[in-house]
Parts: sequence; structure tokens; C-alpha cells
Amino acid sequence: MAATNIGIDLGTASILVYVKGKGVVLKEPSLVAFDREENRIKAIGEEARILLGRSAGNIAAIRPLKNGVISDYTVTERMLKYFIQKATGRISFFKPRISICVPTSVTEVEKKAVEDAAYQAGAREVRIIEGPIAAAMGSGIDTSRPCGNMIVDIGAGTCDVAVISLDGIVVSSSVKVAGDNFDQDIVRYMKQKYNLIIGEEMAEDIKIKIGTAFQKPEQKMMEVLGRDVVTGLPKTVRVTSEDTRDALKDSIAQIVDVVRSVLERTPPELAADVADRGIVLTGGGSLLNGLEELIEEKTGINTMTAEEPLTAVAMGTGRFVELTASNTKMEK
Repeated sequence: MAATNIGIDLGTASILVYVKGKGVVLKEPSLVAFDREENRIKAIGEEARILLGRSAGNIAAIRPLKNGVISDYTVTERMLKYFIQKATGRISFFKPRISICVPTSVTEVEKKAVEDAAYQAGAREVRIIEGPIAAAMGSGIDTSRPCGNMIVDIGAGTCDVAVISLDGIVVSSSVKVAGDNFDQDIVRYMKQKYNLIIGEEMAEDIKIKIGTAFQKPEQKMMEVLGRDVVTGLPKTVRVTSEDTRDALKDSIAQIVDVVRSVLERTPPELAADVADRGIVLTGGGSLLNGLEELIEEKTGINTMTAEEPLTAVAMGTGRFVELTASNTKMEK
């Protein structure tokens, strides 16, 4: 049996794994349940999420990745090993070739930490690819052509913006404002405006159902149950999409500023390509209603969301490892 080619989208909130010939086979939380009394890992991924919802206080939640980079090396290594074995579904004498994406803002030391963790988890060969290139490849863009393509990849912890040409990043910038920040913004807003305490899961539900970045004639509404700040008792308030736009405006403004900054630093010929081809959004954060319209209004450039924004990066890492494996064979 030949070595398996695997692409991994190592995200702050979720890990997606792409396997050659099968597509994206796994999407689970980047989460570990740790038993503080027994000093050991009890569960990883989706199993950890379920366990944490039903466990006693001795089980702690660990997110070993912060803003797309490793914050806990040992736990990340264990987590990677678990997901690799789960994705391949078999024991093989041949270690897998693995491609892992990282944000554009990571340092060489952080890249080396990701690479080492993958080798320790059982990889035969590890290739690191920057998130925007993986997102572009997974969106069906031919990154090898000599023309400019702009990608805005909004994950849970990081927003990466880049102009790509000839398989390389020409201009890029990154900001640690993304989907998780949107949830936190809504939590704060609900407390400030309505004296209502809600959790981040409820905030995410609000974001998905009625969240918007752009003012629209029609307004959506939903009832939100939380705890009253003053009385401590359960309380229900009616929240509108305009509330969410107000809550998210500062975070969204930072993302728009980064997009404009990258455009301003893009060489004229490539900027013309971007104006002609448009801006492509990927990542879970790109699904926020009205984000396309807002970026288009602020830049004057047609903006669209990739067909599969949630899996684009994982698919791109998979295609990247397949290409590099093919090139290695040809060289031999």
C-alpha cells in the first residue's frame, strides 16, 4: 500500500482532514478534555465536546491552538496523532504525507513547531502551506497563473488577506479578528444594551440566524434567553439583525481595513487583475450575512464567497500535498 496523502486545516476552533480520493473525511472541534485529577487526556475532538457538556468540574477544556498556531505543543501532538489515525481508518506500514496550513502571520519558529508536531504524530513527510494559498486552491483558483487573485480567509481566530500570483503570496496581511471575536462582540453587546448575560454558544446561534454586517431594509428578529444582570433570573429579550450589525461593526471594520490595506500595497498590474476577477471570501466567518456587500461597497470590487467556504482550506491543503507528492515522483 502506498503512503496516504493527507491535508490538514489546523484551525483554532475546528480541525478538518482531507484524504486523497475521499475528500474531507473529518471535521471536529480543536478541543481536548483533560482530567485534572488523573492528569491525563480523557477525550479529543467531538468526543471531548460531548464529555465536557456532561462532566464534573475535574474535567478541563483545552484548546491547544490559538489564532491558528500551537499554544500547547504536547497536546497538539496527541490531537494530531488521534485525528490522523481516525481519518486514515487503518494501520499502515507506510506513514502518511501531510500538508498543514498555517496563517500568513506565523513565525518560522511557529512553523517549525507545527512541522515537528506532525512528524511526532506519525508523518512521513510534512509540507507547510500558508492559509490563503490553500484557500485559493480549494476554491478552484489556478494559483500557478501569472495573475492576481485576492483571498480573504476568515476563520475562528484569524483573518488572512492575500494577493496570490504564480503560486506565491505577493502581498498579505493578517489580523487576529475573526469568527470567535464576532461571538464575543455579541456577548458584550447583549450585556451592555439589554443587561443580559448569554454564553458564546447562544451568541454564535444569534450570529448564524440573524447576524449581519450590512444594513438592509428588512430586519430579522429572534428571542434570546439569558440571565438578567441585576436580578440573576432568566430573562428573554427580542434581538434584531440591526443589533448584531451594531455589535459587530468594530470587528468588521478591522477586517475591511486589512482588505483595503492589502489592495493599496498591491502592484498596479495585479490590482487590475483583482478588480477584474473579484475578491473571494473563504472560512466560516465569511458566511456572516452582508459581509460580501460591505466589502464590495468599501472597495468597489466585486466580492463573492467560495462555493465551499468551510472546507476550502482543507481541500486546498490536500491538493497541495498531492501536487508536491507528484512532483517528487517526477523528480525521482
